[in-house]
Amino acid sequence: MMRREQEDNEASSLISVGEDGQIKIWSKSGMLRSTLAQQGTPIYSVAWGPDSEKILYTSGKQLIIKPLQANAKILQWKAHDGIILKVDWNSVNDLILSAGEDCKYKVWDSYGRLLYSSQSHEYPITSVAWALDGELFAVGSFHTLRLCDKTGWSYALEKPNTGSLFNIAWSIDGTQIAGACGNGHVIFAHVVEQRWVWKNYEITLTKRRTMEVRNVLNDAVDLLEFRDRVIKASLNYEHLVVSTSLQCYIFSTKNWNTPLIFDLKEGTVSLILQAERHFLLVDGGGIYLYSYEGRLISSPKFPGMRTDILNAQTISLSNDTLAVRDKSDEKVIYLFETSSGKPLGDGKPLSHKTEILEIALDQKGLTNERKIVFIDKNRDLYITSVKRFGKEQKIIKIGTMVHTLAWNDTCNILGGVQDERFTVWYYPNAVYVDKELLPKTLFEKDASEFSKNPQIVSFVGSQITIRRADGSLIHMNISPYPAILHEYVSSSKWEDAIRLCRFVKDQTLWACLAAMAVASKDMDTAEIAYASIGEIDKVKYIGSIKDLPSKESKLAHILLFSGNIQDAEMLLLQAGLIYQAIQVNINLYNWERALELAMKHKTHVDTVLAYRQKFLDDFGKKETNQRFLQNAEGLEVNWDKIKAKIELEIAKERERAAATPAVRASITIQH
Repeated sequence: MMRREQEDNEASSLISVGEDGQIKIWSKSGMLRSTLAQQGTPIYSVAWGPDSEKILYTSGKQLIIKPLQANAKILQWKAHDGIILKVDWNSVNDLILSAGEDCKYKVWDSYGRLLYSSQSHEYPITSVAWALDGELFAVGSFHTLRLCDKTGWSYALEKPNTGSLFNIAWSIDGTQIAGACGNGHVIFAHVVEQRWVWKNYEITLTKRRTMEVRNVLNDAVDLLEFRDRVIKASLNYEHLVVSTSLQCYIFSTKNWNTPLIFDLKEGTVSLILQAERHFLLVDGGGIYLYSYEGRLISSPKFPGMRTDILNAQTISLSNDTLAVRDKSDEKVIYLFETSSGKPLGDGKPLSHKTEILEIALDQKGLTNERKIVFIDKNRDLYITSVKRFGKEQKIIKIGTMVHTLAWNDTCNILGGVQDERFTVWYYPNAVYVDKELLPKTLFEKDASEFSKNPQIVSFVGSQITIRRADGSLIHMNISPYPAILHEYVSSSKWEDAIRLCRFVKDQTLWACLAAMAVASKDMDTAEIAYASIGEIDKVKYIGSIKDLPSKESKLAHILLFSGNIQDAEMLLLQAGLIYQAIQVNINLYNWERALELAMKHKTHVDTVLAYRQKFLDDFGKKETNQRFLQNAEGLEVNWDKIKAKIELEIAKERERAAATPAVRASITIQH
């Protein structure tokens, strides 16, 4: 028995297996290229891996992943209690399906870890097949056709009088399946009854070309008719975007009667993503950004881009930025300007030390403050800035064992499930302002009720919708006050923000305000907020910043407060405040840098050496650094002279600040 199972992504090779236990690769013209394996047991099914460099095949009750390279390690595990009849491996989600005579179907990851196992059915499972986009799969058995979510739970069960379904094939657009039946017939089925929910609107695909829109506030119903069958749809930001096999329809929730319509290059849209100002379509040919008026904005590209394997976890859209994780190197994220489609900043992609599984851009705020979060293969959650010009941006870990996440649609609040806890990061940017504040800005709740592998479906307003592993939905409401605080701060309404925190009397809210105020350089508000959470040492430091004579000194010490030492030093040097830059390094015990600056600018070398000697004397140590020994040779420390020089520097700075009152007023810490 020999069967042609599947073509690889380049459509240049075929693979066949059979009861003779042989695995053979053929050219499209039918020429035998190689025999990969020969074993004594029949092989009933085979599938190409996502990168076409591995194959998955059956061997009795075992599943085997074999790389095509010679001598590469083979992965093998017992997958079923009966003979395995069918396998499939999806290139988008990298998940494996298996079905066997033990009457079960199972979902695995590519490391052989079991993600889902069905209950025992009445008859053996004879067929399984992924839809191309990896969101759905179909299962066939005797008189049975089942539609399932990628996580395993079942959407629908049909009982056609067909005998056993021996094979299932999906249409390219993922809307139809064809099945080979034991009674000699071919069965056709269509995916309907899909639902999209946003705020008070619920939309259902009732037929292949008909949608029903229900407004749950007044129970009003609108019917949307389409010329061709619906392939994909997305409902968000007051717009419904629908892709059919030939056209794209854009509806406003304020008017369901007159959509904007434009023709599509390809009828195989695999993904629709929405942001507040525009939306994105992904098809086999590329990535396309459109305005809600139907105007093509840009079409970003990068070397080796493969759109057929992109999904909502590996591509993210905001008002000004598009992020795409590279499949050929999963440690890399490409960043683009949405307006032009050109690479962001200096054009260099964002690189991480390990493979990245999921990415998400925040949705609100200024372009130069845009942040991206991502989960790597260790399930650690990181945050970084998308603005990248030459210098390496800090990538900071803010969570561990994170299974799912989502940004809020109206403000930069992040929700996620980590370990057994549901966590909300009310102000993730706090990690760049004051790391110690981040834990105080979190809301955490026990997540055991969500069961294993929950997924956040949406985070709209103050409501988070989570889908459990069994397919059921849980709706959770978080406090509305952090979102109101974000709104006040973005509008610089600091007095209103303080009043809100005093009204709510919540330490988490005060901690958020403290970090937001420092980020906005409003040190008066920061002082009040830090005092309210008992951070007295920071209150004192903020007081000392406010007493500094010049705007440059204030800004530099605010940067120091946030841990940005290099930026603070650069600011002082650019302003000509050489002594202050040296003193910053002395205070931080960066002795070599302090001496380097003093020698370079030929000033205060004796000051650095004096403070260094005092430091060593306090600890009863002797100088061992050759640079300090050379410069200290024959030099006597005169503290009176050094203090006089320091006082002169401070006086100069005060005079300079007083001489430029207009400039000084313009940067005075805002209220």
